[in-house]
Amino acid sequence: MAAKVKKKTRKAVSKRFKKSATGKVLHKKPGRRHLAACKTRKQKRRLRQSVQAGGSIAKSLSLELSA
Repeated sequence: MAAKVKKKTRKAVSKRFKKSATGKVLHKKPGRRHLAACKTRKQKRRLRQSVQAGGSIAKSLSLELSA
């Protein structure tokens, strides 16, 4: 009988998202790479924080990250 084939992790997804200790899927906010001179200090400070991915996307991502 053939062995079960393991599912590979999508490397692009694993670099953009991470799983917290409680199982939440986190990602960085977009918009911080360039054109920062026109953004306020408050905007740039808030762009540093991670955000929780929600809904069905988070469920599919959690399966993808655990593979």
